[in-house]
Amino acid sequence: MPELPEVERATEVITAVGAGKNIERVETTEDLLVYAGTTHDEFATEITGRRLKRAGRYGKVFYLELEGDGRMPVLHFGMTGAIQVRGGPSMYYRKQPEKAEVWPPRFMKFILHLRDEASDTVTQLAFVDARRLGRIRLCASPLTEAPISTLGFDPILSMPALENFKLSVLKRSCPIKALLLDQSFNAGVGNYVADEILYHARVHPEQRCNALTESQIAALHLQTSEVCRIAVEAKADDSKFPEHWLFKHRWGKGKKEKHAMTLPTGEPATIKWITVGGRTSAYVTELQRLTRNTRSGKAAEKSSGDESELTTLTESDTEETSKLAGKKRKMSKTVPKERVTRRKTAKMQIARDQD
Repeated sequence: MPELPEVERATEVITAVGAGKNIERVETTEDLLVYAGTTHDEFATEITGRRLKRAGRYGKVFYLELEGDGRMPVLHFGMTGAIQVRGGPSMYYRKQPEKAEVWPPRFMKFILHLRDEASDTVTQLAFVDARRLGRIRLCASPLTEAPISTLGFDPILSMPALENFKLSVLKRSCPIKALLLDQSFNAGVGNYVADEILYHARVHPEQRCNALTESQIAALHLQTSEVCRIAVEAKADDSKFPEHWLFKHRWGKGKKEKHAMTLPTGEPATIKWITVGGRTSAYVTELQRLTRNTRSGKAAEKSSGDESELTTLTESDTEETSKLAGKKRKMSKTVPKERVTRRKTAKMQIARDQD
């Protein structure tokens, strides 16, 4: 999904093509899911006729600062959202071959018609979202209202000092990858950025936060800022990311070809994938070692399988698990013994077949 660098690029594009122009007309598509707390008609009515000053960003959320009375658009791309400018390059997540432009774009939620009074020209700017996981809101004060007001620090705009960062990390017991993805802790970091941070910090994605060493926390603090900075300076163009980045090699899960990534020694690197915090995580086994009790001085390395045993459950997950456990206990009292035996036998056969 679009992460901090991609959203930063979108705000730069919006400001470049729209700053100082009037919103002459707004085309919208009705979508009761994507439009949150407003309707497509209300959205169009409230922003039509106002001048666009600039686009701003905090974390993965961005907003359009408008002149005049009324609320302002606050937007989130979700998994597949994007900004498209008519006649301009496509706003890709990962660089792909350019395709012939189709306008209005498929999955369009709104199109702004921006008039430049000086040249008497109109620029069309669209918000698209195929999977409908993005959100379009109207807020009077975007930076002080939800959702932005509920977010943690932004690695570009408000990176905390090392000591504050350390205190925030050490009070958690979840895997560090899960914490990096938590937007209430760290706004803007998504899956690929989190993996990149952990790779450069030489920290295993499953490492418990409260078991991190001082040097690991310092490395995480530095790389959280540096990875975001480098990706933003590259305009989120993955072809311009450094060749030594994990990003260049992390997309081959399930493919048979060998990865060209090498270790600093020049030897081939081993990339593995596990699930942490509900997300697929790529890491380099030779450089990112999982240890136990590192802060107590009793370090013990652990090899990982495909699924993290450290992934923590949310409160709702725990509640649901308890309910399921209760159902299983009730079923065990009512299901005849012979049916239970047949189920166990079938499961054993499946396990043998998989082996």
